Amino acid sequence: MSTPNLHAAASAAGLGIDDLPEVLAQGGDWSDVLAEIEKITNERIVVNLGPVHPATHGVLRLILELDGELVREMRVDTGYLHTGIEKTMEHRTWTQGVTLCTRMDYVAPLFQEAAYCLGVEKLLGITDDVPERASLIRVLVMELCRIASHLVAIGSTGNEMGATTIMTIGFRGREEILRILERITGLRMNHAYIRPGGVAQDIGEGTTGYIRERLALCRRDIGELQDLTQENPIFKKRLCDVAVMPLSALMALGTTGPGVRAAGLPLDMRKTQPYCGYEDFEFDIPTRAHSDVYTRTMIRFDECYESLRIIDQVLRRLDACEGAPVMVADPAIAWPAQLSVAADGQGNSLDHISEIMGRSMESLIHHFKLVTEGFRVPAGQVYQTVEHAKGVLGVHLVSDGGTRPFRAHFRDPSFANLQSLAMMTEGGQLADVVVSLAAIDPVLGGVDR
Repeated sequence: MSTPNLHAAASAAGLGIDDLPEVLAQGGDWSDVLAEIEKITNERIVVNLGPVHPATHGVLRLILELDGELVREMRVDTGYLHTGIEKTMEHRTWTQGVTLCTRMDYVAPLFQEAAYCLGVEKLLGITDDVPERASLIRVLVMELCRIASHLVAIGSTGNEMGATTIMTIGFRGREEILRILERITGLRMNHAYIRPGGVAQDIGEGTTGYIRERLALCRRDIGELQDLTQENPIFKKRLCDVAVMPLSALMALGTTGPGVRAAGLPLDMRKTQPYCGYEDFEFDIPTRAHSDVYTRTMIRFDECYESLRIIDQVLRRLDACEGAPVMVADPAIAWPAQLSVAADGQGNSLDHISEIMGRSMESLIHHFKLVTEGFRVPAGQVYQTVEHAKGVLGVHLVSDGGTRPFRAHFRDPSFANLQSLAMMTEGGQLADVVVSLAAIDPVLGGVDR
């Protein structure tokens, strides 16, 4: 009824407009409209994060079912960066395998090289024949890689929250590590430096002093990162109690590395199953009591300082054994040349070239056969683990007695740790997904090897 007609009806009845009873207006389709609105608001939205989103550390696809801003279900889809490294290794010599496996986790490549070569040496039965200086150099480059990997993890975590300064300082510190590795191996990444029986070449005169100089700058950057993050209220509000995982869940999912140690378990292959002489070094395994993104980040800071502590011990021992061999004495296994750095780059030493090209036909034949055909490895299989920056790295090698692996398979920590991402994120906010992923710190080269 229109307002004028309502007033007329009230006047005829001798009533004021305020004295009229309340009337509920009902329409035939209101219940259907409300039901449709409720249905729409309860629908879940499926969102694809990736597979080429820059925050996913490579080509990783995350399939999210969202209820508003809440993550109800998470599925991880890998395989976009598949390289076929393990299959390719079956068609290359045992030594050439180093060139392949170093490209798996390209942020920390020397761990793969070390695990693979330790496995080959077990099959050959020459573990105790590897020179002490070679083992010291292996420990040195692995701990340098651990620091570099952790700085990438910490810097990426900050960058993915919009704090670009954290990333730039982290990468500045990592740059010092890459300069050291380039001086030792000739390359910044994908080194192929650790070889079955030892390492490709010695570290060179004056390198220990150079390392000390560069690590002083790296330590400064680690401290500056801590000053920016450790007690920063914005940083803590963004990371504390995000992606919380109890130790029981982490163990059930096969997770290792900083995430497990943040939950209180001092699991570290360097202590539980020592290799490369780690039992002779003094260092601690940092732990915390609550595994969330913040404590995993703090664990990485703690581990950087422990790595610096190990490196300091290694450098003192390297100074004491300067000039000692860095490759096994067996000429049937030892790489036939020591590389050298000249004005035109890195290559075989001039003495070796002179020997095989000008003085000894037998040396030339030996060089040719060892480089092209490789050495034979007795039939058998072995499993070797090392403590990678991201967790336990394992390699399973099978030999049929030939010059190439019958099978090579790697247990990469990034692949195993990714299994925990769904449990970390489901029930949380969409904004926390990428931060949770950064706390795992996966490198997809290792996942899709």
